Parts: sequence; C-alpha cells; structure tokens
Amino acid sequence: MQYITFVIDLFLHLDEHLATVIQTFGIWTYLLLFLVIFMETGLVVTPFLPGDSLLFAAGAITAAASDTLNVVLLWALVFVAAFLGDTANYWIGRYIGPRAFSMNSRLFKKEYLERTQAFYEKHGGKTIFLARFIPIIRTFAPFVAGIGTMRYGYFITYNIVGGFVWTALFISAGYFFGNIPFIRDNFSIVIIAIILISIMPPVVEYLRGRNKDVSKSGEVAKPTTIVE
Repeated sequence: MQYITFVIDLFLHLDEHLATVIQTFGIWTYLLLFLVIFMETGLVVTPFLPGDSLLFAAGAITAAASDTLNVVLLWALVFVAAFLGDTANYWIGRYIGPRAFSMNSRLFKKEYLERTQAFYEKHGGKTIFLARFIPIIRTFAPFVAGIGTMRYGYFITYNIVGGFVWTALFISAGYFFGNIPFIRDNFSIVIIAIILISIMPPVVEYLRGRNKDVSKSGEVAKPTTIVE
C-alpha cells in the first residue's frame, strides 16, 4: 500500500520531485531523465514509468531552473533516449520473438505472429508514430514490430519522426506553459489531464470494439423459410 501511495505521489507531484532532483544532482539530472525515458520506451517490463507527464514536467522545471539545465540540450538527450529505447525494444522483439513463437505455446502461437506481421504490413508506420503518444502501448509497439519482422529500414523512419515530435511537443509545452501561474498552481490536475488524454484513444477504441461485439451478439437470426 505504501508503494502505491508513493507511486501516485510521484506522478502527481513530478514538478516538486524533479526540483529536488535538480537541487541534489545538478547536471546529473540529464542522465536520470535520459535513463527513465530510455527504460520507459526500451524495456517491455517498465511500461509503468512516466513518459508524457515526465517530459512536460521536465520542460517546466527547465524553464524555472535555466541556470542549471538547458532546454535544447534536455530535448536532444531525451530524443536520443526515445530513439535508442524504441530501437532496443525492436531488436529485443526481433531476437526473442522467433524463439518464443517456435514453442507454439498457448501464449505464443504461430498464428499470433502471422497476424502481427499482417497488421504491421498494413498499419506499421502509423502504429509506430501514434504509439508514441499512448502510455503502455508506446512501450509494446516497437517490441511487437520486431516480433512481426517489420523491416528495420521502414521502422526507423517512423521511430525518428515519432520520437522527434513526441519529445519536442511535451518538452516545449512544459517549457512555455508549465510556469503559467494557473498551471503551476494546479500542476497535479494538469498531470492527471495529460494522462487521461493520453489513454483516451485506446479506451475509446476498446469501447467501440465492445459495442460492435454486443451489436453482433444482439442480432436476432431471421427465421429460415423451408420450401417443400
């Protein structure tokens, strides 16, 4: 219970915790932010780490502590972290994917791999780009792309563009708007709003899928006329 409380407090008061980190570690804060973004995008086991909210808070804190951190350098480092994270995740998927699916277990069925390959053939680039803006999916998308054997030359283009736009958007938003009095005084609410907006697309898609399933299951079969 204490751990859950700590995590919630960490997310809701990122600005305060980052300010403490900067005061304690100074320029080593760059390394900490680099590692968090790399792990959040690059390791399948750490999708719970902050991404969008951390970038926004980092931009806001950088504006307030411009004598310690430089916003351009910060953006460059987190962009590289995001790019390397997705790249590492892709190759992890490529490396362990064939071995996992060769067992043809209940979890790793061959048909799942074939479906993944077909899905990325049709929506691959768009998926990699849009996944940048959706928590959790952002962590799994490059891994699945590797498993689905998407060509790396195709993957890397959307990896670079998506990483560039994602980091630039949230760092800039935090830098230019994070210290507006209303936002600064209601920072926790802003962080919650960012999280909710980020997870809204997959939730909407899930609800739409459920509605379609309900509609199909609710259809009454028409009686068959037997002609003698």
